Amino acid sequence: MRTILCTMLGLVCLVLGGCVETRFESPLGDHRETCDARWQGVWHDADARDTAPPTPAVAILRVDRNCGFTMLDPPSEKGAGTPLLVPVETVHANGNDYLVIADRAIKTLFALKPPHAIEPPPQQSFFFARYRVRGNRIDLYPVDSERVAKLVIDGKLDGTVDQSAHELHVFVRGDRARMLAAVRNNAIFKTTPDLRLVRFAAAAALPQHALQPSPAGQTK
Repeated sequence: MRTILCTMLGLVCLVLGGCVETRFESPLGDHRETCDARWQGVWHDADARDTAPPTPAVAILRVDRNCGFTMLDPPSEKGAGTPLLVPVETVHANGNDYLVIADRAIKTLFALKPPHAIEPPPQQSFFFARYRVRGNRIDLYPVDSERVAKLVIDGKLDGTVDQSAHELHVFVRGDRARMLAAVRNNAIFKTTPDLRLVRFAAAAALPQHALQPSPAGQTK
């Protein structure tokens, strides 16, 4: 679950305690949607499968008919993992599709701190990712933090960069319109997908943990 979500967000937390991240001050544009029906189904990481169907020990992303994104870990020695519903919004702009996730929606999972070295800290900030749907496959392109950091340093984007040996924290400032201009006018996403999701073709192929109910009180 953490691996899929981290990859979607371009959030890289290193063994040494360092972290690479890019957060945005505002959501992406004014025309966000809570549901892109093409996401509906049960998905797994294409790279996590060695056989067809994939083994039961694979993390699952389940998207219901209301586009509730539920992350499910495979069972471990401690038992079944706890399903996590992640509020996700989608944006279609300039011929591309994007995910928008508020940091406060995932703070419990990752113990995320407010954006690094930003005073006063904003109540919330946002992660973006670009995606491309190809039938029963979805390619996800997270933000390229090093590229965005250079755009900020060069003055092409308004924001801050805080970098050390093991960490890179980028914060891009602006309202919704400026966020939309940032993705429209700059190549801020990676050019090759970091994550490829594959939809299970039939319910009979689903691992048992994919059938867990959504968390109580977290349905859309």
